[in-house]
Amino acid sequence: SYGFEMRGGAANCDIKISDGDLPSPYCLEPDIVYTLNEAAVDKYEKRLKPGGLLLVNSTLVPADRTYRDDIKVIKVPATDIANELSNPRGTNIVMIGALACASELYDEDYMRGAIDHYFAKKGKVNPKNALCFDRGAEEARKQL
Repeated sequence: SYGFEMRGGAANCDIKISDGDLPSPYCLEPDIVYTLNEAAVDKYEKRLKPGGLLLVNSTLVPADRTYRDDIKVIKVPATDIANELSNPRGTNIVMIGALACASELYDEDYMRGAIDHYFAKKGKVNPKNALCFDRGAEEARKQL
């Protein structure tokens, strides 16, 4: 959704993946929720399907936060990792690495290559993106 986001509100996006037809793009009970801050966890954790996967940017969510006990939670200090790798705009890429590792949706090597290809097409080749991706995957792998 996009609107208030331009003025500092919460942004979100529903993505459905299916081999068949999708009657609606809206997802009531997602299998995976990927959050970058505490407000997003507050808003979307409750929608997550039991047994689902919650990815959390633990840099911006208090360490003592409790989560539902019927979901898998992967905590990744994505903002810290991106800053440590001198790629502060790479927070999302750290989280995508964690997503590729923690879910069965994507092959890690394919996804890393797809990110490189995407930025190369824009003329924005940045080797630090692959480092961010790999560190995100590594953080997820530690918790699986």
